[in-house]
Amino acid sequence: MSDEIKLDTPKFDARFPNVNQTKRCWQNYFDYTKCVELKGEEYAPCKQFFKAYNALCPNEWIEKWDGLKEEGTLPFDTKA
Repeated sequence: MSDEIKLDTPKFDARFPNVNQTKRCWQNYFDYTKCVELKGEEYAPCKQFFKAYNALCPNEWIEKWDGLKEEGTLPFDTKA
C-alpha cells in the first residue's frame, strides 16, 4: 500500500453498535483480505477496508493475521 494513505477513525457502522469494536476490526480485516483476493489492492473499496482495520485493530493482531495469511492458515478461505 502507498505510504500516503491517511488513516481516519471510521464512521459509525450500524452492524456494530456496541462499544467493543473487536468484531468490527476482524470483519474489516476479513473483508479487505477477500476484496484484495478478488479485485486487487488498487480497487477503491478495498482501500476503505484497509483504512478501517488499521484504525480499529491493534498492530499485534494485524501482524499475527498477516503471518497466518502468509502461512496459509487464516481461519477462513480467501477464495470462497
